[in-house]
Amino acid sequence: MSAAAIAPGDARALARALVRVDSRNPALSPGGVGEAAAVALLREVLDDWGFRTETHDAAPGRPNLLARIGDARNGRTLMLSGHADVVGIEGMTHAPFDGEERDGRLYGRGAADMKGGIGAMCAAAWRAARERVAGEIIVAVTADEEYESVGTRAMLERGVRADAAIVGEPTGLDVMPAHRGFVWIEVVVAGRAAHGSRWEIGVDAIRHAGLLLAELDRVDAEDLPRRSHPLLGRASMHASTIEGGLGMSTYPDRCVLRLERRTLPGENGSDVVDEVRRACEAVRAARPSFDAELKLLMAQGPSDVATDAPVVRSLEESLRERGEPVRVSGMSAWTDAALLNAAGIPAICFGPGDISLAHAAEEYIPLPEIDRAASVLTVLARRWCA
Repeated sequence: MSAAAIAPGDARALARALVRVDSRNPALSPGGVGEAAAVALLREVLDDWGFRTETHDAAPGRPNLLARIGDARNGRTLMLSGHADVVGIEGMTHAPFDGEERDGRLYGRGAADMKGGIGAMCAAAWRAARERVAGEIIVAVTADEEYESVGTRAMLERGVRADAAIVGEPTGLDVMPAHRGFVWIEVVVAGRAAHGSRWEIGVDAIRHAGLLLAELDRVDAEDLPRRSHPLLGRASMHASTIEGGLGMSTYPDRCVLRLERRTLPGENGSDVVDEVRRACEAVRAARPSFDAELKLLMAQGPSDVATDAPVVRSLEESLRERGEPVRVSGMSAWTDAALLNAAGIPAICFGPGDISLAHAAEEYIPLPEIDRAASVLTVLARRWCA
């Protein structure tokens, strides 16, 4: 579909056109083409709709789009934030980029996560501006959210700011002011290679890793449930991958264990490294031959906005004005809201679609939900920027 065929403010048509563009993240999907084509289409559409647009590469060939409408001198600024990249298509049960509509749903990779949300946000910004919104609305569509969020990081480094932000991830139209963070840790357990018959000199790195897993199981079952958040529940940890061994008749000299810890507001990567280090020390106290090295691979912080914050209250009032139910809950997945909040932009998640369908073999979004999200966001933009 050409940009000219998408009528101004048509959220469904824009979502459909975006779903039909392959924007697989090349860091996650071999052969992924990235966001450039999707951003080019979106920029052409929003130029036609009267936005002031600009693009900047967050990485070579990986552009961000900023589209502004309204006047920041006359009121507050609202950012509507989304990402153009999608994950891989392996195992999907339907065509990933046909944008098929049936039974009131739009099917395709990225339909729920989160091109339906982008369609709703862009339509809402245009509609609010037609009603002479006082301030400025910034539609920020970034690259690489599904991997390292280089897009949002680059945008913030350029100094882009707003008085509040809505991240249009799929929340089923729930208001989600908080989400967990995550920490990835690698543990390399050392052993001593020896013939399988030489038990007196061999040190089994895999069995030692098993002892650590047992201790971490205790931590997850006994310690982490004591830490909770009113919207997010308890903290958690799981073992993501394990690898090691040299052969059936050889004591393994090395075992690599990778862990993911989902963090709550107030926790950070250093806290989790210390937590795993204490588990290693507990194993070593019982088994002096235990030896392991820890490495922090990645840490993305949690996000938390007070439930009585102005942007939360404004969104709740906008839902009521449109006759929608008001549900406040916690987001299960990590989003760019954490980076926006860390930069001083109060950011909450709200958008159409079901997060459980993100990355799934069957991904779709109910078309009426796109319309409802656009309607609520139109009211919010008018209310916030006034």
